[in-house]
Amino acid sequence: MIFSHISDTHLGLVQYGSEEREDDVYRAFNQAIDTSIKDHVDFVIFSGDIFHVPNPNGTAIIQMANALKRLKQNKIDSFFILGEHDISRIRTTPIPYVYHNLEFSKYIGLGNPLEYKNILLVGFDKIRKNEMPAFEEKFADIDKIAKNHSGHKILVMHQGITEFNKFAGELLSTDLPKNFTYYAMGHLHDHDIKHFSHLNGPIAYPGSIELTTSEGIKETEKGFFEVDISAQEATPNWIKLDTRQQFSFKIGYDEISKSIDEVCKKIGIPERKPIVELKIEGDDIETDIIQTQISRLNSLTLRCFWKIISKDETDSSVLLEKPRVIDDELFRLSVNALGSEKIASFAIKELLPLLTADRLKEATQIVIENYEHYKKEKRK
Repeated sequence: MIFSHISDTHLGLVQYGSEEREDDVYRAFNQAIDTSIKDHVDFVIFSGDIFHVPNPNGTAIIQMANALKRLKQNKIDSFFILGEHDISRIRTTPIPYVYHNLEFSKYIGLGNPLEYKNILLVGFDKIRKNEMPAFEEKFADIDKIAKNHSGHKILVMHQGITEFNKFAGELLSTDLPKNFTYYAMGHLHDHDIKHFSHLNGPIAYPGSIELTTSEGIKETEKGFFEVDISAQEATPNWIKLDTRQQFSFKIGYDEISKSIDEVCKKIGIPERKPIVELKIEGDDIETDIIQTQISRLNSLTLRCFWKIISKDETDSSVLLEKPRVIDDELFRLSVNALGSEKIASFAIKELLPLLTADRLKEATQIVIENYEHYKKEKRK
């Protein structure tokens, strides 16, 4: 038996205001669905952040509906949980519930165990860090149920695990229930798998299906997992998707013409024009000369971004490339500035995403909630 584990699809993301980038996300998503159908998987798990915003556009809603319809037509069931991008802070019914109500897919995000073809499925929607203590008892309960189940046990969550990313970590692997044979994770956008001796199966992040704005511009691969559970152990196989290339180059102003020649050579003539970022270092820079040289890339790229960096900024840029996502470095800098991991976590992980998506009502609501929580803590 094989199932697909797909996460962080972010349907409806319009990166750089580009219609082509919105289509790129749909293209990658449909590749994952088509491959799953071609490979005759038995079911599909979506581990959160189905949409980029809680109120997605009609095209995104239809793309998901058509994909679920195609799975159904091929007798492939699917299950989903919600990530933070799917959940509005204003009380409203999340859009993905529609697919559950129409029986296109099965919602499993409330932590209630579901048995499916002798497989135990348990899912949790995105849990905020300050809510974690309330779930300790729930984790203990489902762990007992998993221990007594004879078949495979799959836990589906949309959380950052500290051993994968210390800046985006919300849980330690030791916090997880021990008796599951596969941990189908979402939230972190790089694909990764780790095995821990204290867990009965691997923790697996398939990563996002396309580069999102928070990840910056870089050369990377995107995909999803097909997981073989025919034997006693779960065996994930990562499937690479054909996504638009993105390149980031650091070049010197003194040799800008030669550097642009090299960039053109690396780009070549791809099927789809790539996105390119140029970081230009030098002194006495004339922007007119830069514009003239970079104009040579216009016909070869979908988007070409450039910025001038000083020597000090170059050193910072090297540092920025070390964390796995830009958000990690932003969080680190915020902790240094604010002097508190708790406040930095709230600002970067909860408030900033809402503000950058122009979700002002929800941002206001989360500030009010956080203030009320603070007042309660002060009274204790």
